[in-house]
Amino acid sequence: MKVLVIEDEIKTAKALGRMIAAVQPEATIVQYIESVAMAVKYLSGTETPDIIFMDIQLADGNCFEIFSQVRIKVPVIFCTAFDEYAIEAFKSNGVDYILKPFEKKDIQSAFEKINNLKNFFQNNNLTTGRGKTNFLVFSNNKYNNIPVDKIACFYSQFGSTVLVTFDQKEYSVPQSLDEIGQLVSGAQFFRINRQYLINFTAIVEVEHYFSRKLLVSLKITTPEKPLVTKDKASRFLQWLEER
Repeated sequence: MKVLVIEDEIKTAKALGRMIAAVQPEATIVQYIESVAMAVKYLSGTETPDIIFMDIQLADGNCFEIFSQVRIKVPVIFCTAFDEYAIEAFKSNGVDYILKPFEKKDIQSAFEKINNLKNFFQNNNLTTGRGKTNFLVFSNNKYNNIPVDKIACFYSQFGSTVLVTFDQKEYSVPQSLDEIGQLVSGAQFFRINRQYLINFTAIVEVEHYFSRKLLVSLKITTPEKPLVTKDKASRFLQWLEER
């Protein structure tokens, strides 16, 4: 889980980073950003965080100026000393609104809200069975539609997303793993970690691994071991059982 912290007080930002690491060991702080201008530049790039923790009053202005310049699709946790911006915050992808001085329990509660939302949408997708049926790819100067049933997994590497078919062909796709996870059926695909989204029919077997993780054997080879993080292990096993 990639976390972006937008906070102009460096001590507060570092304290927030320590709390995030304490309550969410799988989280990685990808960047500490102090200003609107820096945030716009970062969010306009190719790398997309999974969650943003954001102060409202930044070094060069109000954080809502960021939303007017770039499109933010990920959940935002607002951490601020001001309570009068709550309504505007929840109109801007706000999942939680934490008032300073915040405590570890506040950060824990914010992550619980995000996980509950993810579970809701995943279960809703699982029930309805809706999902994208094809992905358009470009290779060798040609466009082709790859049916979802022929896709073994998607993985993220060096800021790019790669689609892998059951016959081991790889194609670069423009969507992030977060975006793809919202497009495909939750009954068919599961996001096992921040790098891999796998197809149920690609799974050969699952075994216990170190640190309460699970190792998934797939019908294809992958650049890294497909490991289910410990915070997703129980949900993953439940997902397997619900077939």
